[in-house]
Amino acid sequence: MIKSLACWLPLLSAISFSAQAHTPYLLPTSFEVQPKSVISVDAGFTEKFFISDVAFGDTAFSVTSPDGKLTPMAQVVQLKTRTVAEQKLGGEKGTYRVSTGPRLGAIFRSWERNGKVETARDPATVMPADAKLIAHYQSRSVSETYVTAGAPSKGALAPSGQGLELVPITHPSDLFAGEKFDFSVQYDGKPLAAQKVDIYRSSMDLASQHSAFTVTTDAQGRVSFALPKAGIYLALVRYRAAAPAGAAAPTYGNNYTLTFRVLEQ
Repeated sequence: MIKSLACWLPLLSAISFSAQAHTPYLLPTSFEVQPKSVISVDAGFTEKFFISDVAFGDTAFSVTSPDGKLTPMAQVVQLKTRTVAEQKLGGEKGTYRVSTGPRLGAIFRSWERNGKVETARDPATVMPADAKLIAHYQSRSVSETYVTAGAPSKGALAPSGQGLELVPITHPSDLFAGEKFDFSVQYDGKPLAAQKVDIYRSSMDLASQHSAFTVTTDAQGRVSFALPKAGIYLALVRYRAAAPAGAAAPTYGNNYTLTFRVLEQ
C-alpha cells in the first residue's frame, strides 16, 4: 500500500534518521563485574533510554574477552518488548566487549511522483514507471557496551574492521564527569570524517526526558566529547553505505550505538 507524504510523515522521519526514531541499544545490568560472574544485558529499540518498546531480535550476541577472544552468549531470551542475553565469564580480569551482532531490519523505498513523495516497505509494492527513486535501503543495527572485571584493559577494544563502529580512544570504563571521551568512528576499518554522532544522557526514570548532544568527527574521524555530568550515556551513529552483493537492498542504513557510564570525580 502507498500513501501520500502527509500520511507518511512519521515514517519518513525515521527514514531520514530523525533522532526521534526508535533507536537500538544494549544495556548491562552492571558495568562492573566479577571475573566469574554472569553478565546480563537488555537489548531493544526505544524512543526513551532505556525503556524498550521493541525486542532487538535473534542475532549473534557475543562477548569479547580481555584477550580478544570472541564467544557467543550462552542464553538469549526473546520477550515481546525486549531481548535479554546472559553469559558466564571464564575468570579473566579486564574489560569485556558485549555486542548484539548485526540485526537486519525492514527494507524501505521512497520515490517522488507528480511532486509528491511516496514510501513503501512492502517489497511486493511496484514503483510507478514515471516515479523517481529517492532511497532504497535495509536497516542494519549493531549495539555494544563494555564491562570490566578489576582494572580496565584494552584487548577487547580493538575494532573488528567490519561495518560501522565507534572505537574508543579513552577507555570506556574510565570516564569521569568534567573530563573528555575521545573516540573515532570507522566504517569497514576506515575513518569517517564529518560524521555526525548523537549522544544522549539517560535520566533512568519514567518521568524525565533524556538530554541530547550532537558532535561531528574531524578529518581523522575523531571526536573529543566533554562529559558534562555523571550518568548512563548512549552514542548513536547512523551511516548509509552500499550493501554487499546479494543483499536484499542496494544500500544499508547502518545504526551503531555504544552505551557507556560516566562517574563522578
